[in-house]
Amino acid sequence: MIKEQLTGKKIAITGSTGFLGTALVEQLLRTIPDVKLVLLVRSSKRTASQRVKREILNNDAFGPLRKELGDEEFDRLTRDQIDAVSADIALDNLGLDEQGKETLKGCDIVIHSAAAVSFDEPLDRAVEVNLMGPVRLVALLKELNINPHLVMVSTCYVAGSRKGDAPEQALTSSPFYVPIDWNDEIHAARRTRSYVEDASRRPNNLESFRNSARAELGAAGTPALAKKTEQLRERWVKDQMVEAGRNRANSIGFPDAYAFTKAMSEQAVEETRSQIPLTIVRPSIIESSWKSPTSGWIRGFRMAEPIILNFGKGTLKEFPGIPEGILDIIPVDLVSSAIIACAAQEPSSDTTIYQVASGSCNPIRTSKLADYVHKFFGENPIYDEKNQPIAPAKWRFPGRGRVESQLRRAQGLLGQAEQTLNKLPIRGRQAMIVADIQNRKDEIDKALEYVTLYGKYVECEALYSVDNLLTLWDSLSEEDKNVFLFDPRSIDWYEYVYNIHLPTVITKGRVKTSPSKSSAKSRSSRLRSQVLDSQRQLAVFDLENTLIASNVVSSWSYLATKRLPKAERVKLVTKTLAQAPSMLALDRKDRSDFLRSFYRRYAEAPVAQIDDDSFEMFSELILTKSFPAAIRRVREHRALGHRTVLITGALDFVVKPLQPLFDDIISATLSSDGNTYTGQMKQVPPIGETRAAVLRRFAEENNFDLSESVAYADSASDLPMLEAVGFPVAVNPEPKLASLANKRGWLIENFEPVAGSPTKLLPIGSRARS
Repeated sequence: MIKEQLTGKKIAITGSTGFLGTALVEQLLRTIPDVKLVLLVRSSKRTASQRVKREILNNDAFGPLRKELGDEEFDRLTRDQIDAVSADIALDNLGLDEQGKETLKGCDIVIHSAAAVSFDEPLDRAVEVNLMGPVRLVALLKELNINPHLVMVSTCYVAGSRKGDAPEQALTSSPFYVPIDWNDEIHAARRTRSYVEDASRRPNNLESFRNSARAELGAAGTPALAKKTEQLRERWVKDQMVEAGRNRANSIGFPDAYAFTKAMSEQAVEETRSQIPLTIVRPSIIESSWKSPTSGWIRGFRMAEPIILNFGKGTLKEFPGIPEGILDIIPVDLVSSAIIACAAQEPSSDTTIYQVASGSCNPIRTSKLADYVHKFFGENPIYDEKNQPIAPAKWRFPGRGRVESQLRRAQGLLGQAEQTLNKLPIRGRQAMIVADIQNRKDEIDKALEYVTLYGKYVECEALYSVDNLLTLWDSLSEEDKNVFLFDPRSIDWYEYVYNIHLPTVITKGRVKTSPSKSSAKSRSSRLRSQVLDSQRQLAVFDLENTLIASNVVSSWSYLATKRLPKAERVKLVTKTLAQAPSMLALDRKDRSDFLRSFYRRYAEAPVAQIDDDSFEMFSELILTKSFPAAIRRVREHRALGHRTVLITGALDFVVKPLQPLFDDIISATLSSDGNTYTGQMKQVPPIGETRAAVLRRFAEENNFDLSESVAYADSASDLPMLEAVGFPVAVNPEPKLASLANKRGWLIENFEPVAGSPTKLLPIGSRARS
């Protein structure tokens, strides 16, 4: 009897914060009287005890048990029967202190379920966690001179990419076994990390990262570009390490680094365990629960869920696979029950292996699973943003190579379109086309990622034998069978997929499964309500293309031509227009450099004359080019009691007439000799990262909380300011900012200019009155 065998036992568990580990903890507490659990949990910002409470015991898996016992009794049970110990399988001795070692010494059973389970894990991390983790655990048990029953969770996919029968036997006994020294693999993975890190810092690669950062962020300023460049370098290193793991695994017949390092760990533990009794449990693809703790319980998304959701959303119209092939999935509660049953057995000196899989005894064909999913979304469609049901596609299962080539071709076409549009001087609603293209690119990138990660698994033709598992099942009493169900033959696949798993996926995915009510607020309306909440403190505005459809060139053109004869006016405007491409290029590269260069045109301009003409320019140009909705927005903020601030790279005499609209104006200023401007700026213009620094200083000096503040701007160069506040708003955004704002979920406003406003490329000042 399993209960009798385990009652009062002390069981250590690694990986208890994961999906399978949480299921194990819940089932052991629920079914085994007086069991003592030692949970080896890595400390981070929180202690091991805090993580156990927050990440395990507060999980909804424990809802039924908490409801049955009541909060007080549940808390007493977990307090008395759980001991959280700080440990890290990536460290020698698991990082245990002396007290932790003493606690581990008293354990009768150790269940090792910790793993890096991602199919795209970097090679060295997969090695350190999946291979070295159990090796370190065995070394520690030997150092402590104890021989608890070690139950190690592996995976069926250690069998590699073979076809046909995959028995429950040691890998070294398989005819497919390739002799490999696992120690060599550890050293090679660590060297690969060093090589890749070195390569990422080579000049040509660093230049490539910088160029990519500029392409995405434009003239966002040195700090933003530096941060993005480093992010791209780190991403490149990770991608290279993932590819290194995939290539090494493929070279010896494994689908990825996960399966490869799990296989190496079985070999390593077998070679190093000495007298420690060992049982290996190999599950196939673990999915949501069949019966307990509740039907459909899942923690996080596994392999199938993202594919299912993207199928329902219509973004994954094809997927590779063999229609008549078998997709070997197993509910998590069957795996948990099997591990507990294995732990309760009297261990032998020889390693025992159990595979927990369904394909060989209760198979579900890939085509049948696809039919269930297609039927489900046909009857329970996901709704798009336009409140229309999305009709599911019918998968034809083309080859993986064909699907990948189609997706890569689409990637290339969208990339070319995005590159072309980013070069055009468009903004606002037109720029949102680029955001839509980026969304579509992201969808294709994700689809390609799924095909790359999971394609080999859905094309797998191995049949995992479960003879040992079924022999163990047949040996159980009826009472044990009722409590610890792990017979894969018990699964009704239609019931499980259609009525249990798919509804869980929909609920966890938080997708729209019914039309939105007409009274429901749109996303923009909700964001706008947050922006205009009375709790906000500061409302900060840019000027150009945020409040007015004008720029520093237009202002200068107006002032420069106002007192010129007609012929000279035309000549000056023509010359300025001819210089437009070079000015635009400099502006996009570095806004600050552009302003310094351009403002030199004010050299020797009379101060009094410019001041006088600026007031006329306000009525003749600024007001006619203003966005009425933007002006109203400033007034709305003031009415709510928010402090309104204009921070602009425009010159002070240009924006001076706007003083009645704002509480504060921070602008660029030119030095003068008292009579004429020198063309030199008094300080760095408040744009880009300087604008963000000015804002932070203003908030600090005036005791404002930027996390409760709003900022409005139109360009990617304004990113530092937008990122500095809690409520950023992109106004008439250029393409780069449109894409970023859309991706980050920011409010996007498209303010229109005054109807009938001038549309000339450059304004000409009205003739000065004599």
